[in-house]
Parts: sequence; C-alpha cells; structure tokens
Amino acid sequence: MRETGPDMQKTSPWLIAARVIFTFALIACIVFIFSNSMQIGDVSESASGRVLLLMKKVFTRLGMPGAANHLTDHIVRKLAHFCEYALEGFLLTLCLRVYTRHFFVHISWPILGGLLTALTDETIQMFSDGRSSQLTDVWLDFSGGMAGILVGLFCLALCRMCWLLYKHRNED
Repeated sequence: MRETGPDMQKTSPWLIAARVIFTFALIACIVFIFSNSMQIGDVSESASGRVLLLMKKVFTRLGMPGAANHLTDHIVRKLAHFCEYALEGFLLTLCLRVYTRHFFVHISWPILGGLLTALTDETIQMFSDGRSSQLTDVWLDFSGGMAGILVGLFCLALCRMCWLLYKHRNED
C-alpha cells in the first residue's frame, strides 16, 4: 500500500488495479461504439447481415425456427444498440464505484455519461456516408445504458450483501 498524503488513508493496490481495469474497459467500450458509428452504410449493413445470419443459425439449432424466421436486420441493429449501451452503463457504474464510496450520491454521472455518448454516437452517424441519425436510437441507447446501470447496481448490492454475510459469519 502507498500513502496518498500526510493525513490521507492508504490506497490499496487492488483498488488501483480495479480503477485501471474498469477505466480502460469503459474507454474501449466507448471507442467500440464510436468506431461502429463511423462505418459507412455499406460496411455497417454487411456487419449486421453477418450477425443476422449467425443469430438465425443459432435460433434454428436451438429448435426455434419461428424465432429465426422473425429476425430482421432492423431487429439485429436495434438489439446491437441496446447491448452496446447496456455494457457501457454497466461499466460506467463499476467505474464510478471504484472511484468513490458514495456512488449513490453521484449516480447521475453514469446516467449523464450514457446520454452524452448516445447523443455523440448519433451525431457521428450524421456525418458517415450512407448512415442517418435517429432520435429513437438515442432513446434506445439511453434505455440500454439505464439497463446496464441497473444491472451494475444489482451486482454491487449483491456483492455487498455477500460481503456483509461473510463478515457476520466470521464474527461469531
């Protein structure tokens, strides 16, 4: 452990490692989101088409050919938007947690971060050939981010509960 100042508490190397890991993971997620937005329309459609074929194969192998037949490129694209932002919301929550113990006071930061990423993402698409920007995608992205934040909060609460149960058992 190292001292952070004359009257300050020691910072655990595990905490420093967690900060580095979660910060880099969050940055990588945002770079991934923006790099997808910078793709021209044909490249983006081609990638969505490959994912659509893969998902249809998976559903068919799982014995759900009806679900496979109902999948469309539009559904795959919207699901991708939601999932990207769910991951971002999850990482924003974990990243905030390793920087402050009072993260409920600052929960607006991940919410604002998710919204700003969604707005920037759609703005980037306005300048990519063959792409368009849609307000509904901002709402979908933001919903994904909020879902990720809620999953992150649930995971943190579950970890906290397990830690408290562990401490309580070992105190007896």
